[in-house]
Amino acid sequence: MFMSQISRRAVVKAAACLALAATAFTSLPAKAETTLERAKKDGYIRVGFANEAPFGFATPDGKLTGEAPEVAKAVLAKMGIPQVDGVLTEFGSLIPGLKAGRFDIIAAGMFINPKRCAEINFSEPSYGIGQAMLVPKGNPKGVKDYTSIKANPDLKLAVMAGAVEGGYAKDAGIAEGQLVTLPDQSSLVAAVQSGRADAAALTALSIADMAKKADGVESTKPFGEVAGKSVKGHGGFGFRKEDTDLQEAFNAELKKFIGSPEHIALVEPLGFGKDYLPNKTTAQLCKGE
Repeated sequence: MFMSQISRRAVVKAAACLALAATAFTSLPAKAETTLERAKKDGYIRVGFANEAPFGFATPDGKLTGEAPEVAKAVLAKMGIPQVDGVLTEFGSLIPGLKAGRFDIIAAGMFINPKRCAEINFSEPSYGIGQAMLVPKGNPKGVKDYTSIKANPDLKLAVMAGAVEGGYAKDAGIAEGQLVTLPDQSSLVAAVQSGRADAAALTALSIADMAKKADGVESTKPFGEVAGKSVKGHGGFGFRKEDTDLQEAFNAELKKFIGSPEHIALVEPLGFGKDYLPNKTTAQLCKGE
């Protein structure tokens, strides 16, 4: 009788344990879907851009184009993500917007540097390029580079908020009071046209494009050094720190794409090409090399 009771109790206890284990297993949270998994499932992904030609901009009819969006579209298509939706964002708000989830990739030709690498992850670079200045037609003040602005304290230099040019100006010894910080390209052009600024600094390709499209302004000859250091910038695509699978999958296709005939044919109409291929890695750039 005693043995029979023990057996019945053991069976009941074992059954209760199994039920508890099953309940615990079924109550475990499902693994969260990654950004890459969601994008592949939905067939589209959102990218942030800053309306800075020729890096990333919207045409008058609303088409998303520029070096970064076009390369992104080609690479993402190879990853099985056919549709790319653009989210227009001021340059200085691109990293906060990415981290806040407003979009999933920064496709704005953003330069890779240690400060930005601390906040987000980058793909390998898709291009490398130097600097130039936008000046009034005829360049009446004789501006050549950042040194020209430093040498004349009466000159004003327009830079874009959040872009690297503000840092270059500081490195060159330009006084804070000589800088005019503005939100976008059109504001830089207007500042030079109106005389609010004597020059505006951006990458050589952006300055060339601005000079071509605007009246009364021109580009200086491009240059590659500031304060004795190379300022050849390398741009890439930004990702949230947690989206490592998306970054790695994107990088795998990007490495095969950059420098290929397909890539060169895609970006040459935008002013890029073989002369603008990167010559540094993201690891080097994130270390400040």
